[in-house]
Amino acid sequence: MKYAELANSGVLEQPVYEPGKPIESVAREYGLDPSKIAKLASNENPFGASPLAIAAAERALKSAHLYPDGSCYQLREKIAEVRGVPLDGIIVGNGSNEIIELLGHAFLRPGDEVVMGERAFIVYKLVSRLFGATPVEVPMPGFCHDVDAMLAAVTERTRLLFVASPNNPTGIANAEADLVRLAESLPEHVIFCLDEAYAEYLDKAPDLRAAISSGRKVICMRTFSKIYGLGGMRVGYAYGDPELISLLQRVRQPFNVNLIAQAAATAALGDDSFLEMCRRENSNGRKLLCEGLQELGFDTYGGSANFVLSNVGNGGLVFEHLQKRGIIVRPLVPYGMSEYVRITIGRPEENQRLLEIFAKLVEDGLVVIAR
Repeated sequence: MKYAELANSGVLEQPVYEPGKPIESVAREYGLDPSKIAKLASNENPFGASPLAIAAAERALKSAHLYPDGSCYQLREKIAEVRGVPLDGIIVGNGSNEIIELLGHAFLRPGDEVVMGERAFIVYKLVSRLFGATPVEVPMPGFCHDVDAMLAAVTERTRLLFVASPNNPTGIANAEADLVRLAESLPEHVIFCLDEAYAEYLDKAPDLRAAISSGRKVICMRTFSKIYGLGGMRVGYAYGDPELISLLQRVRQPFNVNLIAQAAATAALGDDSFLEMCRRENSNGRKLLCEGLQELGFDTYGGSANFVLSNVGNGGLVFEHLQKRGIIVRPLVPYGMSEYVRITIGRPEENQRLLEIFAKLVEDGLVVIAR
């Protein structure tokens, strides 16, 4: 008997998430110097991690022989202070991806439905299928979540509804008023999951704490993988009603966030000057990339996160051309957007280099303008 015959049926149908290509892999494949490769594929912070976080991580290494605090008390205490939410209304995960999975463990059964945008973060769909639930994908005109269409997609079988704002991979953010209206309009049996992975890049992030306090079924998720530059640490968190959080704590694995990640994340929350620098440089880079790609003839959407979305005609082809020249971007075939690439906003020199390579590809006729 083969292993596949022993596996749960849902496993056989489960797609595999494909992350952005690592620098080392591209260097080996094309014989490139790893130090000369710009990875603009995974929305990592090109300026690295918060210096305060690195210093805290180095100190924590001296205690690496000890198990971490299974409750992440100090980190939750700092999150409570920064976000203004109760301590028992916070859960910390191995990246916010784990929290999405915990929601599945706690609330999804075969036959349930999960509402999401058709061009939203693909993990929502993967987690839904993992637990036998049906992903209900709602059209996204203008690459933005359509609140009215999402409300119309809710049925008695709906258990979770996901919105990312700004959205990945399109970068477009919803107005706070629309998100509050969505929270207040959903029926009692639906949990509104707001993914705030890129919220720190906004001038003013939407605030759903009042909706949570009033008893609306809302959970908000954040990550340290983006603006804080701690993607390699794998740490994120969510906040919501303490009753909801306590259920997620029941299905969470013990010691799910390591000691070093906890120390780094706690320190990162106090590094305001680093965050301001990242926001400023990200805004400048967005302007440069959008204007430069538009001038070359590619429709490009800047959005509100740390990446831009560009219609290059054939995303897979452009991905390959750029890789050979030491630039890694993200093709979007899994999202049904084969003509697009997502480009992380890099350092000034990386952004400029990408535009120069694009210009050369157009000049040589290797890339056809999509308009």
